[in-house]
Amino acid sequence: MKRPRVLITGFGPFPGAPVNPTEALVRRLGTERGNLSAFCDIRTAVLPVEYAAVPDLLAELGRHHSPDIAIHFGLSAEAEGFTLERLARNEIAAGKPDNAGGQPGSSRIVEGGQGRPASLPLGEISARLEEAGLPWSWSDDAGGYLCNYVFYLSCSPHFTGLSAPMSGFVHVPLLAGEGANALSANAMPLDDMITGARLIVETCVIAWRRL
Repeated sequence: MKRPRVLITGFGPFPGAPVNPTEALVRRLGTERGNLSAFCDIRTAVLPVEYAAVPDLLAELGRHHSPDIAIHFGLSAEAEGFTLERLARNEIAAGKPDNAGGQPGSSRIVEGGQGRPASLPLGEISARLEEAGLPWSWSDDAGGYLCNYVFYLSCSPHFTGLSAPMSGFVHVPLLAGEGANALSANAMPLDDMITGARLIVETCVIAWRRL
């Protein structure tokens, strides 16, 4: 049975989000692989919220892991569950510096590049999440910050450092029980995030085997 190489990334904290649940999510998936390790080889990484660092780090992950599937997770305070991003946009929002205070000088990630669709089996993923009773939604706008930046680099033919045949981005909501997040009706327990993320990985692996 074919064992695809799967890359799973998240982010550390960023301005306005002192706790980023995707950091804990990715670390847990890396250390508690459970049945996932039976049918895929997993590599996890927590990316810094820094424009200048991300391309080289993604390229390094591509060189050392050569992923067949790349699944990127990020935080959205507005998310009401697992938000399945359908479109990576070639845009960078103005006025939103990263953790190092940096921001690209251009409003575009690459010159001349168009929007790129996710290549994860989103329809099947949504069905699995629905079946498990986990909240989810569609989105065609991953924002103009580092989430969309990573999403676009991962999907774009203009960035050859990663080049995973199957790639996409999923936003998760705030983490339940963390300070002010406890007041958010959309906040999600980490165990539910782990359950949903495992379902996403499993669904992608099943779809990849059909290719």
